[in-house]
Amino acid sequence: MTIARGSVTMSSAGTDHLAAYPLVGRLAGLGQRVRRLDDRRPWLFDAAVVAVVLLVFCVPDFVHGEERRDLQRLLHHLPPAGTAALQLGLVLPLFWRRRAPTATFYAIAAVFVLQWSVGVLLRADVALLIAVYGLVLRVDPARLPWAGLTVTAALFLVAWRVSSVVSPWDALFFFYSAVTAAAALGFAIRIRRAQLAALRDRAQRLEIERDQRSKLAAATERTRVAREMHDIIGHSLSVIISLADGGAYAVGGNPQRGREALELIGDTSRQALTELRRVLGVLRNETEAAELHPQPGVAEISALCERIRVAGPDVVYRTAGNVDALDPGVQLTAYRIVQEALTNALRYAGPHTALDVGLIAADGRLQITVHDAGPQPPDRPPPPPAKPGHGLAGMRERAALYGGTVEAGPRPGGGWTVRAILDLTPLAALEGRK
Repeated sequence: MTIARGSVTMSSAGTDHLAAYPLVGRLAGLGQRVRRLDDRRPWLFDAAVVAVVLLVFCVPDFVHGEERRDLQRLLHHLPPAGTAALQLGLVLPLFWRRRAPTATFYAIAAVFVLQWSVGVLLRADVALLIAVYGLVLRVDPARLPWAGLTVTAALFLVAWRVSSVVSPWDALFFFYSAVTAAAALGFAIRIRRAQLAALRDRAQRLEIERDQRSKLAAATERTRVAREMHDIIGHSLSVIISLADGGAYAVGGNPQRGREALELIGDTSRQALTELRRVLGVLRNETEAAELHPQPGVAEISALCERIRVAGPDVVYRTAGNVDALDPGVQLTAYRIVQEALTNALRYAGPHTALDVGLIAADGRLQITVHDAGPQPPDRPPPPPAKPGHGLAGMRERAALYGGTVEAGPRPGGGWTVRAILDLTPLAALEGRK
């Protein structure tokens, strides 16, 4: 909704469209070009300011000097050389107003006081206003009170000089209004520049934070995908290797057993391929219904144990508590931890070991334990790996998402134990607030 007010259209939010006017756009473009030129050649802009002041305010003192008859009876006349000297003393310091604003101001103020002390009126006094503007715009605010005292003393001198023609209070009002306007303009532009600098700095920091968040999100996603790929491919390949080894031994004496091993290898490979496609489909942002599959949970652990069981090990799976009612994220974490522990047991303890898997949900915690009996004859203990694997680190990362811990180590009677504890208290509290 818009409201027409005069010749300017205002939106309901109070924002005008002044910037849409062609004249405003041309002036803005001109200002940008001037700033770019000033950035490249700052001395040129300073010299132009001095030249403009000399042309506009100094030349008329020589051309139209007879027009101020009331002040002529009061003030003194100087020869052209003296007038030119005072004008140059007022205007030339403006060339350094940006590099040395304090020195420029006091130099001009000194010439200004000297000029009025001898009773001379010059249009070049506008240089004092320009110096005040530059001083307010650039110097430390703590120095401004001394400049204010200097201007006050100088203006009292001017008011005393013109008191016989103009009321001192009227003169002071006029002079102080001009100085206040110059100082206010300097403050306004200074505040605006500070705001723009703060906005630029904030934009840069937000851009850096955005890039950091993007990199962190990408790193987190890479870690998650790497963990999923490790769990899927590592587990499936371990089962396939064990089945292939068993089938190779059974081909000569029991062809039916070898055929069953090949069929199980095919089933395990297809399941691994399905899960792999699901992970890659998420990466490719695919949403086709055929590619969507539910994440595994506690209910699938029995089938997981069965696949391990057909590869050779004797697996016993027990649960306690209402594990089927756990949060889906907790169930996925439990499934992946059990999967990784069983894969490691099959890889290092061999196909003739015995495995005991247990899940206990009680007292706001889920405890996951996987025990193996270690290598059994005719298996040989496998050589230690050349590099530490990522399985234990992946389990700990998954458990840390739920404030849990994972411990792994040898059992006193032989074999290996993996124990994970997940904290269910925050999830229970969240469900209670719903």
